[in-house]
Formats: sequence, structure tokens, C-alpha cells
Amino acid sequence: MGIRYFIVLWLMFFAICFGLGYPTLGRYDPSRTAGLSDAAKYCALVTGADTSVFKEMFRCRVLVPYVARPFYWLAQNYLHASNPGFFALLVANSLFCATTACFVVSIGKRLFNDLSTALLGAALYLLSFAVPNLQLSGLIDAGEACFMAAVVWSLLNGRWYLLPIWAVLGALAKETFVPFSGVFVFTWWLMEARPNEGQRSCLKWGNFKWIVALGLLGLTTVSTVHSLVTGQFKAPWNIAGQASAGINFFRALWYCLTERSFWYVFGWLLPLGIWRLKHFPKPWVMASTSACGLAIILGAYGNAGGTIGRGAFNIVGPLLSLSVALLIARPSRTPEAARVGALS
Repeated sequence: MGIRYFIVLWLMFFAICFGLGYPTLGRYDPSRTAGLSDAAKYCALVTGADTSVFKEMFRCRVLVPYVARPFYWLAQNYLHASNPGFFALLVANSLFCATTACFVVSIGKRLFNDLSTALLGAALYLLSFAVPNLQLSGLIDAGEACFMAAVVWSLLNGRWYLLPIWAVLGALAKETFVPFSGVFVFTWWLMEARPNEGQRSCLKWGNFKWIVALGLLGLTTVSTVHSLVTGQFKAPWNIAGQASAGINFFRALWYCLTERSFWYVFGWLLPLGIWRLKHFPKPWVMASTSACGLAIILGAYGNAGGTIGRGAFNIVGPLLSLSVALLIARPSRTPEAARVGALS
């Protein structure tokens, strides 16, 4: 896509996202709404209020709140918004959601050479349950979703050297980005191998160094942020240990998968999205499946309940949205275009 088209498209998506999240500025208070109570903690990070009583993980998810701070100062001093903290979070989250939607368009255009299907996929992504009700409701998942989409875009275009950049930014957005992206990229790398004439797998070892760089930089970023926030060194295994809920794993897993808020996210997206997955690159499908499996396992480990739907959507949302768009649009050359766009 040309730069002018991209700018116009991004501005349009930003305006749509701001409109979808506008109810947080007056129609309801996210900090007092069931399932969105974490929004008050992120709002406190934006406004600079005392956050010492909050759990460590909330205080260390700094990217979205710190991106929101300039907009908080602007709203407080010049716009006189009724709730400048949530206004700032809405602007910051809209920035990330609009960027994710542009990634979806670029990915769809590359795979199917059909701009209308790509735009429909982006529209379905923005209109799914998770975006207006979670990402644009004072939470910080929009940052993680954006950089997961950036990882997909980079791998599809063969730009593995960008992975270390996404590792740092994604880790600053949410610590779960590191294991999600690590498993995602490693699975993609394995699935990308194709048998050569000797019927032996052909792994691209030159790309493996970027997987290692992603993991090391992501873990270092998470450890550094946690150490700075708490004032004492925090190793990655210490951080992982704090996430444990200490209850029966299988009981927690059952609770996570049967919680209705999980199915709010995937109620229509999953059953409609699976029908056209065969037309997508197999590395993307398998990488999304493995990373979503990890999200469910980590959700059970921390007894996250239905909130595991947020992490799973951040991983697989663009894929399922484009798949549903393909199901609706039914372009005449779908299988051929998919094979042309798929990775060799």
C-alpha cells in the first residue's frame, strides 16, 4: 500500500476506534464495571496516582499508560474532558487498534491480492467483541495485539530482523507477549521448512538467530521493568512464579474454558473462521494454534477465568477475522491467490 493510502486508512480506523470506545468517557465507568476493574489501575498509571497497592504485574505494563500520558495532560489542561485519564487511554488504545487494523489489511492484501476482502477482514476485527468491549475499555491489551499482528506481518514478508524490535515493545505492553510470540515464531519457523529433493526438511537456520534475539530481548525487557518498578532484581522465573494461582490446574482449566466471557469473544468468530483456514499459510495457522494453546495453559496456571479470551484473541484475532471475511466475500480465485501468497 502507498504511504498516502496508508495514512488515510489509518486515520479512518483511528476515528472508528475512538467512536467504538467513546462510551467509556461518559456512558459508563470502566473501573466500576464487572470484568473491567483493572481499568482503574491502568488509569492510575496514566494520571500518576499512587499505584503501590496494586499487584506488580499491573504496574509493569507501562507502554499503553505511558503513551497515554501526553494525551492526559492535553485533556486535563486544554480539553477539560470529564475523565481525562480514560480519555487518554482511549486515544492510546485507538492508536494501537488502528495500527493493528492496518496490519490486517496489509496481510489480507498480500495473501489474496483482493483489497475488498482485506478491508472486510479489518472491519470484522474492529467489530468483534474483544475490541470495543475490552481493548478500547481502559485496558492495555491493544498494545499486545498490535505487536502480535506486527510479528505476523514481519514473518509473512520475510522481515525476521524486525522481531527484536517487536520483542521490546511487546514486552513493555504486556509480559505475556514474550511467551506468546516466542512459541508463535518458533512454531512458524518449524512449519516453514519444506522437504527438498532428498525428502529432508530444510530449516532456515539463518532466521533462528532472530528467534533467539526475540526471546532474550523480551525476557530482558520484562525483567528490567519489573526490577525498576519493585526496586529489586526480578528474574523471569521469579515473575512466572508469582503468576501461579496455586489451585488444581485441571479445575482452573475447566473454569477458563466454560466461563461465558471467553465465549463472548469467540462465539461467532471461531465457528465461522475455521471454514477458510485451509486457504491461509500453514505456518500461520499452526503458529496461532500453538500460541493459543499456551495462552490457555497460562490462563489455567494463573486461574485467569474467562480473561484468557483476551490473550487468545490478541494472537488469533487477525487470522480468524480474515478467514471470516474470506467466507463472506468468496473471491473467485481464493485458493489460487492463497497458494500464491503462502510462504514457500
